Amino acid sequence: MNRKNTKSRTRRPTHRNGFTLMELLIVMSIITVLMLIGFPTYKMVMKHVRELSAKQSLRAIHEAEMIYEQSYPAKGYACDLQYLGGEQGKTPSATASELLPDELSKGNKDGYIFTITNCLKNAQSGSERIVGYTLTAVPEVVGRTGDLGFCTDDGGMLKLDRAGGINCAENVQ
Repeated sequence: MNRKNTKSRTRRPTHRNGFTLMELLIVMSIITVLMLIGFPTYKMVMKHVRELSAKQSLRAIHEAEMIYEQSYPAKGYACDLQYLGGEQGKTPSATASELLPDELSKGNKDGYIFTITNCLKNAQSGSERIVGYTLTAVPEVVGRTGDLGFCTDDGGMLKLDRAGGINCAENVQ
């Protein structure tokens, strides 16, 4: 018998390098459970953030309308969001006053669609001066990008529609 051969066939104690499959599966299942708990909360927080952004954007549009009305008294208020925007670096005009950022003047920001509606014209003096308006902000997809619709008018009072539309009856606190 050859003793050299028998020694080479004996197993040496091996050192464990890394994790076992069972340990990896346990860690992955814990991560999955945490994600399932956190994802609905994340979606809810993001909706709330978009709604706050919509309210702030309506306030910014209202302020831009006030400045526009003072800058172009013959026109009154702007009845088109693009009139409140414009290309930076060019001379401001009644159709491109550069009072709003480009994204907002295009009527779409953070999952909400912004419009100016119900423009009241005073045609008595022979001009088409706009003396009143209504601003609306509605979610692109109700329930996904936001749950609430918001409205304000030339008076600046912010109201909301809990159905996500433009039937705003409830004052925003």
